[in-house]
Amino acid sequence: MGNRWQQKRLQVQAENVSEYGGVLPNDHPRLQVQMMLRQHQRDLKRLQSFERKAQYKQKILPLYVPWVDEVLKGQSGVQDDVLMFVMLWRIDAGDYAGALDIAEYALKHRLNMPRQQSRTTGCAVAEEIADAASHCYAKKKPMALPLLARTLNLTLPEDMPDKVRAKLYKYLGFSQRAHHQHQQAYHSLTRALALDKNAGVKTDIKQLAKSLPTPKGDD
Repeated sequence: MGNRWQQKRLQVQAENVSEYGGVLPNDHPRLQVQMMLRQHQRDLKRLQSFERKAQYKQKILPLYVPWVDEVLKGQSGVQDDVLMFVMLWRIDAGDYAGALDIAEYALKHRLNMPRQQSRTTGCAVAEEIADAASHCYAKKKPMALPLLARTLNLTLPEDMPDKVRAKLYKYLGFSQRAHHQHQQAYHSLTRALALDKNAGVKTDIKQLAKSLPTPKGDD
């Protein structure tokens, strides 16, 4: 892990990018990345705008790529709070596929969320992706169907509040409907309603029901 991380460290030092936390004096890769994370967390606390926070995360996330790549490649399964924060930051920055790569590793090895997070890892992944899907849908830039399907598959075995899972099913259903997968969309939305009666999908279910083929014998 040291080689790629050392290269990135030297690159940061050479560019003297103070906004990224400046020079990292310690030679141990894990300590270096932890120090960098703490600096970035301090920087983020100074920002009040969620938009600016997201922009800042987009700017700093490439610095963590060597660390993340090596951790995922090594498959050690060691608890890694840096990795878990990067997962959340990638969602905030719009890198959903990258976040799910980390989520898959974290769920496989039963990594916990950092202490500041009260949610389980499965709940955090489902909730953050569902919330992001909601924002994307509101902006008329819906999240890609494969990302939502992957999130559901990853988190299906995980325990979480019903409302969280319902929201994920809701936006999965909306995406399936947009792709003319009406039967699948109907299933997803009815599942959302079963989990949360206030999911806001009743009208959508009724409309989808009209587009489904009538079962044989129901004349």
